[in-house]
Amino acid sequence: MSTKRIHNFNAGPAALPLPVLEEIQNSFLDFKGSGMSVTEISHRSKWFDEVINDAVERTKRLLKLDDNYEVLFIQGGASMQFCMIPMNFLTNGNTADYVNTGTWSTKAIKETEIQGKKINVVASSEDKNFSYIPENIDFNSEAAFAHITSNNTIKGTQWASFPDTKGVPIISDMSSDIMCRPLDVDKFGLIYAGAQKNIGPAGVCMVIIRKDMLEMVPDTIPSMLKYTTYSSKNSMYNTPPCFSIYTIHLVMKWLEETIGGLEKMEEINQNKAGILYNMFDSSDFYNGTAEKGSRSLMNVTFRLPNEELEAKFVKEALENEMGGLKGHRSVGGCRASIYNATSIDSINALVDFMKLFESKNG
Repeated sequence: MSTKRIHNFNAGPAALPLPVLEEIQNSFLDFKGSGMSVTEISHRSKWFDEVINDAVERTKRLLKLDDNYEVLFIQGGASMQFCMIPMNFLTNGNTADYVNTGTWSTKAIKETEIQGKKINVVASSEDKNFSYIPENIDFNSEAAFAHITSNNTIKGTQWASFPDTKGVPIISDMSSDIMCRPLDVDKFGLIYAGAQKNIGPAGVCMVIIRKDMLEMVPDTIPSMLKYTTYSSKNSMYNTPPCFSIYTIHLVMKWLEETIGGLEKMEEINQNKAGILYNMFDSSDFYNGTAEKGSRSLMNVTFRLPNEELEAKFVKEALENEMGGLKGHRSVGGCRASIYNATSIDSINALVDFMKLFESKNG
C-alpha cells in the first residue's frame, strides 16, 4: 500500500528522515527478533542498552565530544531545562549572564527569576522585535555561565558564530538547530535540545554536559531535577522515554551513515536556506523578517503584503501538499521550518509554488 507524504514544514514536532520512519515501521511489531515491539521492550533489557549506548556514542562522534562530556536524555523538554539550569548551577549567590533573543530566551530568563536567582541580561534584540542577533556583548568574566538560544524558531534568527564569553562556559538551548552544523564544543559547558525539532519526536531532551559542570550540582534539590541523577545512571534512574531515545538513535545513525557527518549536513542546510532567501531577495512580494546577517538555516520566517494573502498562501500551499507554513501564533506571517530531514525536493517544490502564487496574486 502506497503512503501519501506531504512536504512537511512544521516547526515541531517536525519532519523526520524517511529512512528513519521506515526502520521504525519495520521494528514496530518485532524489534530485532525479540517478539516485542520497540515500544514494548524493557528499558532494563539488552536491547534497550544497545539503543541508548549507541545513541550516546553516535552523538559523541558526530559532535567530536571527548571524555569530558556526558550525553544525557531527560524528560520535560527544553522548558524543564529552563528551571533546571539555574537550580543546578546558580547557588551560593553566584550570577549568570543571559542574552535575550526572543520567546524561548525570555522564558528561560523568567524561570531564573521565579527562583529568585541572580542573573544579568547582558544583551537583547527586543529593540528591533528580535529580528537580529546582538554583537559585541560585554560578558562578565566572573559569571557562572552565559546562556544563549542558538536558534530562534519564532523570529527566524540564528547565531552564525558563538560569542567570546571571556572563558565563561556557554549554556545553549539548541532545540531547533542541534546537529545542523559542526560545533566548537570547547566553548560549551552544557547544550540542551528538545528533540522534536531536529533530532527526533517529542518526549525527550538531549543534554550534553561537561563533567566539571556536574561538580557544581548541589545535593539539596530533588533527585529528578539534578543532572548528577542522570549522569550516574546512564539516563535510566527511572523509566526513560524509550521510544523517543530509540528514534534519536536512528537519526544519529542517519546523520553518520547516510548524510556523512555534520560538515556535509551543514553544506546541505546552507544550500536549502540559500534557495529560499534568494527567493526573498529577488522579490518585492515576499519579505523575510530576520536581518540578513542573522538569518536562520532552520526556520525561514517571512511576510506577504497583507494578512489576507498570508492566509490564502497557507491554505493553497496545503492544497498543494505543503504543510506547516503558518507563522507562530504570537507573530503571524509565514514560516518554513527546514530542519535536517527536510529534503531539497521540498525546498524546490515550495519555491515553485511561491513563484506561481506571486504571479497570480502579486
